[in-house]
Amino acid sequence: MSQSPYPSWQPWQGRGVPQPWGGPGGPQQGGPPMLASHADRERTVDVLRAGYAEGRLDQQELERRVARAYQARTVADLSLLVADLPQGPVPQTAAVQQSAAMQQHAAPMAPATFLPRQKTNEKAIGSMVCGVLCLATGGVTGIPAVVLGHMARAEIRRSGEQGDGLAVAGLVLGWLSTAGWAAFLLLLIMLGAASG
Repeated sequence: MSQSPYPSWQPWQGRGVPQPWGGPGGPQQGGPPMLASHADRERTVDVLRAGYAEGRLDQQELERRVARAYQARTVADLSLLVADLPQGPVPQTAAVQQSAAMQQHAAPMAPATFLPRQKTNEKAIGSMVCGVLCLATGGVTGIPAVVLGHMARAEIRRSGEQGDGLAVAGLVLGWLSTAGWAAFLLLLIMLGAASG
């Protein structure tokens, strides 16, 4: 029986062996380990499932790693589970560099799976809702849709939140409603002047 050229341990089993992605002292060098959140675990499971879908992991391997991901206590434990997959997390020093690069509008260094998710601007949602309600309310919500849309776009430019498309849609619907009402009132005034 031939001996396998690969060691019997796997990176996610942790045997105290230094790994290249963790530096000379391992992944937790330079301070206490950061505890993993539910979102961290879910992102890790997403990467594992992607690795399975690409044929990088077999079913048994996927199940073992997913079980370990849900039991992981620290972010370093999760990093070990996906370190040999293409969308695994970057080392913490690179994550700090990525944060600085994002502030300078440079291209991010980590896969989108591990970037924090931006929330959708609430005023953009309100603008879209008011814009859609223009039909049901006879155009009464047109002006609030326009006001909320402009406020939302200003906040989105300042904070980088998501929802610009919602704000634009609310603006368009609000302006159409307002323009429709203005044309209707102008028509009434012209008819009144013509009949008088």
